[in-house]
Formats: sequence, C-alpha cells, structure tokens
Amino acid sequence: MPVTLKDVAERAGVSRSAVSRTFTVGASVSEKTRAKVEKAAAELGYSPNALASSLTTGRTKLIGLVSNNFHNPLFLEVFDRFTRGLQERGLRPLLVNLSEETDPANSVRMLRQYSVDGVIVASSTLPPSFAQAFRDAGVPVVHSFGRYRSAPQVHVVGIDNIACGRMAAETLVARGYRRVAFLGGPEAATSTQDRALGFFDALGKHRDVTATLSYATAYSFDAGRVEMTKCLISDPAEAYFCGDDVLSIGALSAIREAGLSVPGDIGLIGLNDMEMAAWQLIDLTTIHQPVAEIIEASIDLVIATIEKPSRHPETRLFSCKVIERGTLRAPPA
Repeated sequence: MPVTLKDVAERAGVSRSAVSRTFTVGASVSEKTRAKVEKAAAELGYSPNALASSLTTGRTKLIGLVSNNFHNPLFLEVFDRFTRGLQERGLRPLLVNLSEETDPANSVRMLRQYSVDGVIVASSTLPPSFAQAFRDAGVPVVHSFGRYRSAPQVHVVGIDNIACGRMAAETLVARGYRRVAFLGGPEAATSTQDRALGFFDALGKHRDVTATLSYATAYSFDAGRVEMTKCLISDPAEAYFCGDDVLSIGALSAIREAGLSVPGDIGLIGLNDMEMAAWQLIDLTTIHQPVAEIIEASIDLVIATIEKPSRHPETRLFSCKVIERGTLRAPPA
C-alpha cells in the first residue's frame, strides 16, 4: 500500500495539517516540526501527491509548452532546456505538438482542460495571435522566439530578427560578395518575413550588390535541400543567407551533390548556431542565437506572470553575433 500523509503524521507525532504545510511551498511551519516530518517521510519513503496538492493550492504546477516545428533539430535543444529548467523550479511541462495546427482555439481548449498554470509558446513561426489567444482566455503566457514588437500584447522573449537579417547582409558584403540571396523558411512565418526585411534593408545601402529571394516550405533539411536545388538550376548567387541553420545544411548538401564547393563556389551563412552547425563536415558560419538565455528568461517571466497575472506585457530581446567557421570566404585584404 502506498504511504499516506496520515502515516507520516503518525510517525512524526504531528497533525496531518502540519505534514501538509511542510510540503506546501510558502506555508508556515516551525523548523522543529519540519525536521520531524521530513525525517518521518524519509523513513517511510513518502512523496507528496502532486494532484492532491493541487486541490489544496489551486495550482497544478503544469506549464503548457507549445510548439509546431518538430522537424528542426534545434528544438531538441529547446525542449531539453525548457523541460529541465521547468523541472528544476518544481514545475511540470506539458508538451503540445501544433504541427499543421492553424486554430489557436483548439490548443487553448485542450490546455484549459488540464488546468495549466501557464503557457510558453516556443515558436518563431506561429503568429502573435496564438499567444494572444491564451492571454484572452486568462492563461498566463509567454511567447518565446516570438516576433519583436515595441508594444507587445503578450510577453515576448527572443531576438530582433530584422537586426539579424541586416547582420547577415553586412557580413556577406564585407566578404566581397556582390550577387547574394536570401533563402528563407516558410513565407508566412514572421521570422522569415523579418529576417528578409532586415536583409534587403541593409543591401539597399549597397547599390553595387544585387539580391534575390526564395522560400523553402519549412525550416527543415529536406526543404532547404529542395529549394537550393531549384536555385542551382538557374543562375545561382555567389552567397546565400539561409534563414536557419537546418536550411543551410540542406542547402550545403544540394551544393555539394551538384559538384560545387562551399565556400569556393558558393558561400553560406545560417542563423541559430545549433550544435551540429559546428560539426567538422558542416562547419557552418552562422549567427548565434542565445537559446539558453532566451529559455531561462521565458521561464522566469511565465513564473512571474503566474504570480501576478496583471503584469504588463514586455519584450526581452537578446543580442546575436556572427560565429566564424568555414562556409564563407575570408574578407578581402
């Protein structure tokens, strides 16, 4: 039979309410009582029942973790860091796969059924309306990797994708490339739109540089490979800013299969700095996105919002930087 709260109370010689307070964060209990209860619990092998605790506190400690891009290996790191970070704070992640989902109402309905305390939307492609739907339903929400806005409707933690697009363009120009291109992810994705906007805005200052634009169907290896294969059929650019590392790796595969070299024939720069970008056979020059910092800030912010639901929406942006590797030629001497 499982050990109950009553068993611990009898072993410790205290009331059941004293045991309950001992295992309730923030509840008042003397150090003497706490020591007796913890000793009895350890001897009996007792662990508090999370579901029973939620009935007392009104908190489930469940945090909905919502995403829609399970084809991108970057999100293995994202999910790993989110789940560990939440668990270290005594919270339990509830992972929701929104691949092919277009209606936020379905997600809101499902997560409310589980009585989640808060939601983190971890996506650079879902529109702001997804996170706003949770806010409108009264659920504390943070949009991680979301679109930057000066006056956000919900909390947003991420990077300035427009600035990253500019950074990529200036990097290519500084390397002497004069025929460049942006190979983005899905055209409807806000991250794609903003990275393209920054890229072409920066190139507008360089009248001797020409640029083209194309879109992959997804942020995935296969989509990047397919789109680069199409580009190679016509007159390819000298260098490409692929709006994501996994797109870049797919493009790299297509270029090499065509018998061309990187960076000898075509240069590539990605974005994210995912782990495999540094692998020897890939060695991708890319723009580093501080994923760990974004996730830590997102968790801190959702916890703060649970504690104070009226907290005014804010945007927390983290700076990015170019990571030099081997897929762009060296700058002119």
